[in-house]
Amino acid sequence: MDFNVRKLATDAGIFFSRAVQFTEEKLGQAEKTELDAHFENLLSRADCTKNWTEKIYRQTEVVLQPNPGARIEEFLYEKLDRKVPPRPTNGEILGQFMLEAAKEFGSGTPYGSTLIKVGDCQRRLGGAEREFLQTSSISFLIPLRNFLEGDWRTISRERKLLENRRLDLDACKARVKKAKAAETKAGAVPDFQETRPRNYVLSASASALWNEELDKAEHELRVAQTEFDRQAEVTRLLLEGISSTHVNHLRCLCEFVEAQAMYYSQCHKYMLELQRELGSCSGDIRCPDSLDVNCHPASSPTDPSAFLPLNSPSPLETDALQIEEVQPPASGTRKAKVLYDYDAADSSELSLRADELITVYTVPGMDSDWLIGERGNQKGKVPVTYLELLS
Repeated sequence: MDFNVRKLATDAGIFFSRAVQFTEEKLGQAEKTELDAHFENLLSRADCTKNWTEKIYRQTEVVLQPNPGARIEEFLYEKLDRKVPPRPTNGEILGQFMLEAAKEFGSGTPYGSTLIKVGDCQRRLGGAEREFLQTSSISFLIPLRNFLEGDWRTISRERKLLENRRLDLDACKARVKKAKAAETKAGAVPDFQETRPRNYVLSASASALWNEELDKAEHELRVAQTEFDRQAEVTRLLLEGISSTHVNHLRCLCEFVEAQAMYYSQCHKYMLELQRELGSCSGDIRCPDSLDVNCHPASSPTDPSAFLPLNSPSPLETDALQIEEVQPPASGTRKAKVLYDYDAADSSELSLRADELITVYTVPGMDSDWLIGERGNQKGKVPVTYLELLS
C-alpha cells in the first residue's frame, strides 16, 4: 500500500487553511469574494429544482407502490444490481382467489359464474395496473432519479470545488494585503541617530525579504484568480443546464399523465363491461325461499338501476328525456373521436364504433358524464369516457 505522508500533510494543511478562512468569514474577520447576482440566482434555482424533484420523486414512489416494505425490497435489489422478481398486483391476486373460489363453489351456480366474471375483470384490472406501473417507472421515475443521482451530483461536486477555489482566492488576497502592509512598514526611513549601521542593514534586509514575499503572494493570487474564474465558468454552464432539465422533466410529466389517463380509462372500460355482464344475468338470479324477505330492498341486486354508474340518470329521468325532441344548441357543438366500441343499453343511447367521428353537444340539466351524440340521422346519449373531444 502506497502511503504518501508528504501529500497527506499537504492536504491537511490546505484543509486547515480553508477551515480557518471559512471561520473568519463567518465571524466577519475576513473579506469574502461575492458572486454576481445572476450566478446567485442560478444557484438558488438549482437548489429549488433539486429539493422539489426529490419530493416529487419520493411521493410518486409512494403513489405507485404504497407498501413501504415492497419499496425497501426494490431499493435493495437495485443497490445489489439484481433484477427485481416479478410481483403480482393486488388486483391479480384477488382475481385469482375469486377464480379458485368459483371452482370450489361450482362454475354452474349463480355465485360461481359471477365470481368468474368478477375475478376475470379483477385480473384484467391488475394487468392494467402492472402496465401502468412499468410505464410510469420508465417514463417518469427513472428520469427524475437519473437527475438526482447523475446531473445533480456533478453540479454539487463542481459547486464544492468552486467554494474551495473561492476560499483559496480570498486567502491569497489576505496574504497580499498582509505582505503589502509589512513591506510598507519595512521600507520606512530608519532612525540613523542611534546604532546607525545596524538599523540601516536590518531595514534594507527586511524590505528585500517582504518585497520578495509580496511578489510570491501576488503570483499565487493571479494563479488562484485564474483557477477560480475557470471553475466559476464550468459551474455556471452546469447551472444553466437546469433549464434543459426542466424541459426534459416537463416531457416526462406529460408522459406520466398520459399513462395515468390511459390506465383509468382502461379500468373504467373494464368496469362498464362487467356491469353490463352482471346486469344481463341479474334477471336469472333467484333468491332462496328462506331469503325472500331480504330480496326486495329499495335497491335489490336484481334491480338494473343498481348497476348504473353513480352519476348516470335514473330510469325515470331516462324516460322523461325524449332524445328526438332534443335540439342542438346554436353554438357549442363539437366533433369527437370514438375511442372504444359501445353498445347502447336502451333506445335513448347511441351505439358507437371505435375510431369513428361524431358530433356531440350537451343540453341543460344533463348529467356531466353523458353527451348527446349525432351520426347522420341517428341521435342518442353517449358516455364521455368513450370519446376524445376534438377542438
